[in-house]
Amino acid sequence: MPRPYRFGVNLTTLAPAEEWSAKCRRAEELGYDVILVPDHLGMPAPFPALVAAARATSRPRLGTFVLNAGFWNPALLAREVATTDALTGGRLELGLGTGYLPAEHEAAGLPFRSPGERVDHLRRTVEELERLLGDEEHLPRPAQRPRVPLLIGANGDRMLELTARHADIAAFTGGRTVPGSTTGQPVPLTAEELDGRVARYRELAAGRAEPAELNLLLQMVAVTEDPEAAVRPLLEYVPHLSVEEVLELPLFLAGPLERITARLRAQRERYGFTYLTVLEPYMEAFAPVMRALRDD
Repeated sequence: MPRPYRFGVNLTTLAPAEEWSAKCRRAEELGYDVILVPDHLGMPAPFPALVAAARATSRPRLGTFVLNAGFWNPALLAREVATTDALTGGRLELGLGTGYLPAEHEAAGLPFRSPGERVDHLRRTVEELERLLGDEEHLPRPAQRPRVPLLIGANGDRMLELTARHADIAAFTGGRTVPGSTTGQPVPLTAEELDGRVARYRELAAGRAEPAELNLLLQMVAVTEDPEAAVRPLLEYVPHLSVEEVLELPLFLAGPLERITARLRAQRERYGFTYLTVLEPYMEAFAPVMRALRDD
């Protein structure tokens, strides 16, 4: 029996207090289960934004999607996590990743380490958070026990191993970095490549006592009778793919409502994704898809 669906929206644009609150209330009204904030320069600072979201809403969980571990000292992060969980009434879900944009590290005056070094730092961060936040003597204390739920965004083997060992939620990035790329932007995985990543995770997680929830971040949602026109602007980002191939990518949803919902049900069967996240620009567009899937 698959898990019930959960739906999250990643809010990427800061607004004045009343507008931010109204946006969060709208996400709650539409039925989103989780309100999320990323960790990029030029976007809202995650923890104060989530505390404000908690004040404006009552039902949704609140999460980071995902924190760039390279920006954070583990001890200081433990303080932020515990404080935010307490101030949100135990609604926090902590999402962590390695970070992937060199320009952001440069702007922050922080080193952009090799992939292996970034994974090592994330591992140390996860282990230190577990030690600190699991200590009854640690102050401040989070509201949730035994711990705040942990999501890790992953793709490579070492990251999948870390996710299988520690995470309550396994978030598949749906993209891979290109060796030698100067931008750090990932290239979307094909359906077959994603098969391999999910299969590898399942191998690594085979000994878990409790299966993790599997998440996918959807990069575009367009409920339309003309899906080809909807995805054509994306071709400049994936010039090696045709329109037809883009429409087959798991990260992009374009087409009539019935086709989109059928595709997501098929992806649940194929990969196990029951927690689906969309970006803020698609918050309204995804609402009818959520309503249809909740009828399952």
